Amino acid sequence: MADKFYDHPSGRKRVIGITGTNGKTTTAFFLKHLLEQQGYGVSMIGTIYNEINGIQYPTPNTTPNAEKVHELIAASKDDFIVIEVSSHGLVQYRLEGVVFDYALFMNLQHDHLDYHKTMEAYFEAKATLFDKLKPDGKAVVNTDDAWGLKLAQRLVTKGTAVITVGHLEDAVMSIKKMTNQAITLDISGMVVTLDPHMPGEHNLYDIAMAGAVIQDLGYPLADVTEQMRSFAGVPGRYEIVHLRNGVHCIIDYAHAPEAVSSILTSMHKDGAERITHIFGFRGNRDATKRDEMISASTGQSGHVILTTDELNSIPEETMRQEYAEYQQKYTGIHKIDVMMDRTLAIQRAVNEAREGDWILVTGKGHEKYKTAYALPAASDKETALYLKNT
Repeated sequence: MADKFYDHPSGRKRVIGITGTNGKTTTAFFLKHLLEQQGYGVSMIGTIYNEINGIQYPTPNTTPNAEKVHELIAASKDDFIVIEVSSHGLVQYRLEGVVFDYALFMNLQHDHLDYHKTMEAYFEAKATLFDKLKPDGKAVVNTDDAWGLKLAQRLVTKGTAVITVGHLEDAVMSIKKMTNQAITLDISGMVVTLDPHMPGEHNLYDIAMAGAVIQDLGYPLADVTEQMRSFAGVPGRYEIVHLRNGVHCIIDYAHAPEAVSSILTSMHKDGAERITHIFGFRGNRDATKRDEMISASTGQSGHVILTTDELNSIPEETMRQEYAEYQQKYTGIHKIDVMMDRTLAIQRAVNEAREGDWILVTGKGHEKYKTAYALPAASDKETALYLKNT
């Protein structure tokens, strides 16, 4: 009904959808940047904000409801609309009637199983995005991800045009080399090295996926390499606050084990020797990944501080008791402390840090606090900046 009310707006516009457990936001922002560098106007619907015709609007969730999505697409006067597509949005029919010119599959990692129950169901939810491609639409799929490879094979069988990105020799964009800063791609025999000045292997995958769209639109990546370096980054995604005494604090939204592990690996490659990792669990959310989160963190950080994320109606004492169980489980193996006030946990890490130490704060990223804490700050970044200046 919304699609018809707004006269089928996605069918009249160029729409790009991005789905995956991790990387949707960074890829959306990076793709927007590169399209704008080619002279296009770009609207964006996603996690941090919706931007239509250059005006930013707050958003309560990654993918709005169907009525709002069609309204936003219809309101856009821009050339492209980039949409972050969540699995919840797909199974709750928020994207009914929307058709896409490109659909990107980033990865599928352990998350949201409180909702989807199994990884197979989670995958099938993500896969429904690719049923919404226009007749001449194309899929861009990360085949280094096992679920992505499965999806690519399924789409090829169905006759869908697929641009594969990964280390496979026959990938359309075959990855030949990755460092912490650069990625080398073979595109139909043309070898291109991209050095976007964005540290982290996870970011390089995002860049390669966005680059696949740009390349397919007729803009060779070799010609846009310099444009990549002017990218300002994404709020709450590997944001670095340089504290005093050579201490670095990274703020990131990571909330899945693989994402945490990837960021910690990147930090070590960037020169971090001692890392304190601060994070927490969300109440009423996927509890099956919590052991994996602890293992990912303790495997690469010397000190872990478990703290409040969002309690979501779960009593703080209940969460504290669960944290205490993890402390007991890892006694004598890893140093795990519990501080339920998130701002004081960050303060402790800063106060205890020696020159050259790194601090990682994950889970909230760009999000504002919903809980009142001791320090006068409304987000992790504000907390870090407050401690830097006091």
